[in-house]
Amino acid sequence: MDLYVPILVLAVLAGGFAIFSVAIAPFTGPKRWNRAKLDAYECGIEPTPQPVGGGRFPLKYMITAMLFIVFDIEIIFLYPWAVSFAPETNDAGQVLSSGLGLFALVEMLLFIVTVLVAYAYVWRRKGLDWD
Repeated sequence: MDLYVPILVLAVLAGGFAIFSVAIAPFTGPKRWNRAKLDAYECGIEPTPQPVGGGRFPLKYMITAMLFIVFDIEIIFLYPWAVSFAPETNDAGQVLSSGLGLFALVEMLLFIVTVLVAYAYVWRRKGLDWD
């Protein structure tokens, strides 16, 4: 239990700071309300009116987001493999064997080739172009 005390202290300090900051802000901040402060903020420009049902985004934004998520999740699978692929050594420092073996190496190479084929397909179909 002693190992968790620093983590609990840090969590209590972080939570206390967050609650204190939110609670004290209305009392310390200036209160000069005007129409500009109450309007929606869009990067310093005047907000554009939106249709009642909401505006339509081009499909390109959604495809780019999905591609990012797919490739990001595929790359996340490489980290556990890289960590567990550390070689086993003896007392003299000589490498005896890999932790996962040849089978895992071949499987990961096939996985990387699959990701690269998908990337090449998307690139060839101009899925990464913004124009």
